[in-house]
Amino acid sequence: MAFNKTEFPGLFVFEPTVFEDNRGYFFESYNEKTFLKENLDLRFVQDNQSSSSYGVIRGLHYQLNPHAQTKLVRVLRGTILDVAVDIRENSPTFSKAFSIELSADNKKQLLIPPGFAHGFSVLSERAEVFYKCDGFYNKESETGIRYNDPLLNIDWKIPPDKIIVSGKDQQLPLLAESTSNFLFQE
Repeated sequence: MAFNKTEFPGLFVFEPTVFEDNRGYFFESYNEKTFLKENLDLRFVQDNQSSSSYGVIRGLHYQLNPHAQTKLVRVLRGTILDVAVDIRENSPTFSKAFSIELSADNKKQLLIPPGFAHGFSVLSERAEVFYKCDGFYNKESETGIRYNDPLLNIDWKIPPDKIIVSGKDQQLPLLAESTSNFLFQE
C-alpha cells in the first residue's frame, strides 16, 4: 500500500497494491502493520457505509473534540468526489479544500485526520462509500459546514440543477459561523 502525502499536513491518499488476474483482483484495504510503519497508530472502532445516487452531496461533516474522528474512506461501487476541508486554526492550509476522485476502479482511499470537515458528491449513477472511524459517532458533538459556502467555493462536479442535499445539510452554517475546536500542531 503506497502512502501519498498531500499538501495538507496529516491528509494522506492511499493506493493499495492490487493483484489482478483472470479471476478478478485482490488487495489489502487495511493492514495495521503497514499503517504503523508510517507512524499511523490508529484503532478503528466503527465502520460506516452509504449508498447514494448521482448528484447527492453529503457533508461537510465533522465531530468536535473530544469526539473527533479519523476516517479512512473508500468506494466499493461507483465514483465520488471526496472533499476534506482543513478547519484547524493556524494550519497552513486552514479553510482550504482538498478533493480527489475515489472509485471502485482506482481503489484509492483517503485518510482524513481530526480537524477536517468531510463530504462527497456522487459522480456515477450510484455509489457505495465505506469508511472506517477511530472514534464512535457522538450526536452531541456532530456539526458541519454548508456544502455551498462561497468562501470555500468547492466545485462538486455536479450541475446545480442536479444537486441533491439533505435538509439537515442545507441548514449547516458557513465556515465563518461554524464551531471548531481544532488547533494545528506540527
